[in-house]
Amino acid sequence: MKIAAGLFDHIVLQRNARNVSEALITGTTDGGGVLRADVRGKRWSRKFNLGKIRGGTFNAVLKGIPAGGPYAIELRLGSAGETAQVHDVLVGDVWLLGGQSNMQGIGLLKDAEKSDPLVHAFYMDDRWEVARDPLHNLWQAKDPVHVKIAGGAPLTQTPGIGTGPGVAFGKQMLAYTGVPQGLIACGHGGSSMSQWSPASSSRDEGDTLYDALLRRLDKNGGRVAGLAWYQGCSDTSKPCAQLFSHRMRDLIATLRRATRDPRLPVVMVQIARVYNWDENNAVWWNSIQEQQRLLGLSIPRCATVPAIDLSMDDAIHISGRDQNRLGRRIAYAMNRLRDGHKAGLPPMQPGRIAIEPGRNGARLIKVKIRNVVGRLQAGSLPAGFELVGKSGIKRVIYDCKLQGNKVILYCAISQEDLGSVHLHYGYGMVPVCNITDEAGRSLPVMGPIKLVKPRARTDYIRTLRVSGFQPGAGKLHGLKYPAGMAPLKLAARTFSTDFCDMHLEIGPRAPQDLVVYYACRFHTEFKMDLTMLLGYDGPVKAWLDGRQVFHDPDGLNPAFPARGKVRFTAAQGEHEALVALGTNNGCAWGIFLNFERRDVAPALFAMGPGAYAMPVIMG
Repeated sequence: MKIAAGLFDHIVLQRNARNVSEALITGTTDGGGVLRADVRGKRWSRKFNLGKIRGGTFNAVLKGIPAGGPYAIELRLGSAGETAQVHDVLVGDVWLLGGQSNMQGIGLLKDAEKSDPLVHAFYMDDRWEVARDPLHNLWQAKDPVHVKIAGGAPLTQTPGIGTGPGVAFGKQMLAYTGVPQGLIACGHGGSSMSQWSPASSSRDEGDTLYDALLRRLDKNGGRVAGLAWYQGCSDTSKPCAQLFSHRMRDLIATLRRATRDPRLPVVMVQIARVYNWDENNAVWWNSIQEQQRLLGLSIPRCATVPAIDLSMDDAIHISGRDQNRLGRRIAYAMNRLRDGHKAGLPPMQPGRIAIEPGRNGARLIKVKIRNVVGRLQAGSLPAGFELVGKSGIKRVIYDCKLQGNKVILYCAISQEDLGSVHLHYGYGMVPVCNITDEAGRSLPVMGPIKLVKPRARTDYIRTLRVSGFQPGAGKLHGLKYPAGMAPLKLAARTFSTDFCDMHLEIGPRAPQDLVVYYACRFHTEFKMDLTMLLGYDGPVKAWLDGRQVFHDPDGLNPAFPARGKVRFTAAQGEHEALVALGTNNGCAWGIFLNFERRDVAPALFAMGPGAYAMPVIMG
């Protein structure tokens, strides 16, 4: 008698809802007759009649062994006495571990979690043993797809490398449930969603990672308790990112059908950081992270666990030490999916956002975080939140405080400018993020999140024609529009920031009081209702097409965007804005300047910035 699937030495059999085994066992025999099972354990033993076998093959269900173990099991067939023995059989929960390298385990082995005799693993050479890192012994894998993905070259083990989240996950689930745990290793480093896609499956050939996962599932009886998943780094390009959510939904739905469990719990890890990659990929890296966060909210019995705060052992892989933390986070989320609110809170998510005025024109952005265990905390200054506009991060958050379940951001930004930015946590590919709750769970990467109604605004104008220094004029009350532009010696200049800052030139001239002019030409394709938005830190006066439109004699630092607003109608054609800034004895350094279009229809807003025309800045 030979057992083909469902029962092996050291296997963990998946328990059913009644907390007993319901294992499908298949195999071959030379004869026929009644198949019996003799199960022996220290505290429980029983003999089972598994039915009559004909035709040299058998399919039998071994149902009723209580969760726990270990058990020794002997199968015996008819009067001919064919037998098969298996030892150290456990009954409990079995988990699929899938994804790419951070699930495979690339952390340093010196940090590996200690093994537990009640946590076993089905290694990639189809062998059940006590779970020890590395779980994913790809160099011995039975499924040929692993060598195929590697280009046909034999896979080798890297000494000292191999810690992943699996062992810590299994041990934590053992602590939660009190029953043995089994881990079926299925991951492969560098793999993409297309390689895991059920749509590309060819079960007969076994050419995909999904095929390999199904074979390993079937080899162990076809029933599991859930899926732990860490994948996404290889899908951070535009073509792949646009399909990611669809592919992930399809994978989960198909796997639930394959396991005959429409409520199979799934915990996925939100991808973390990567160093030394092309920063142009950042938008798609963040897109995958946000899709993963939202998938955890929209797919029933699915949760997404953050990893953005964890340390690294190299440019893309979570450290061995923090792989163990991650395994426990996955277990916390999985246990909550299985047992509901009595097992704790779901992963943290952003809640209501309130915006309040602060000192000196600043804004306080108060973000309520849902599902916080205890209070929010950070080991040092809380870090990770950014306001991001079209041209990237706006360096306007000058303080962050944690207050219970709230994050309070202190921002040097006007209310009007909030419409041109989005809130992010973990923006970019190498953010510093350190906010957790008292259970050690991280805030997820999140964003873009709209803060206020969007506005049709140009980028801040960084290239202007700037004058040489002119004689001081105090509060600019008597300053007239220049009779001629030649004496101003206007010259094109591009500033490195949105604030057109001249303090390096103004500072050495203090305490002289001087005037500097900024000039900007712009073109409107047709008649437009516009607002010129000015930020400044000294006395300022502005003209449009030679007509004075704004004067603030009391401008002081700091400069805030959109402190001054001038609404006007611009006819079709070319126009010029001229701004004079008094240096206030060296205390004023520059201006912000941009334009807002006020007559954009709501339907065009919904279609995005490309759907409506804006003033064209000519410098």
